[in-house]
Amino acid sequence: MAQQQAIVAGGCFWCTEAVMKDVIGVSEVESGYIGGDKPNPTYKEVCTGTTGHAEGVRVTFDDEQLALADLYDVFLGTHDPTQLNRQGGDIGTQYRSAIFPLDDDQRAEAEAAIQRWNEDHAGQSAVTTIETGEWYPAEDYHQEYWDGEGQRNPYCLAVIPPKLMKLRKSFQKYLKPEA
Repeated sequence: MAQQQAIVAGGCFWCTEAVMKDVIGVSEVESGYIGGDKPNPTYKEVCTGTTGHAEGVRVTFDDEQLALADLYDVFLGTHDPTQLNRQGGDIGTQYRSAIFPLDDDQRAEAEAAIQRWNEDHAGQSAVTTIETGEWYPAEDYHQEYWDGEGQRNPYCLAVIPPKLMKLRKSFQKYLKPEA
């Protein structure tokens, strides 16, 4: 088993975390902040949109079960990468669509994934950026949010199930058996 990590941001981290947890080969998903200029930002600070951070997830996965290219395809296919600095009602740079490669190979895979998405969606262009930044884990109460508090949160109940349905419809071969 070859564990690898990837960091992506596609709107609310609770939503992205819920999707990635159901993907085969994924062993851990951590919500956090990346891409800004303030060390150790808090949720409250990131929500202001003034720190430059995005809400993101750091995904740990077995690359023998799931190729990085496939993880990026799932990521791009389960949120709207054509929306600049927004996903649904979440508006601001903290909700941007971005990939944060950890090395040159991941950067090349990210570029290829965005190109594939654009080719598969003629007439639409992904605004997903490729960025660098330091990772800061979010506060404990944000971790595994959908599995706990999120299933009682009206926002999550409105936003997460459609993303999970998109995963199940478009990426069935990447679903964990129990998902």
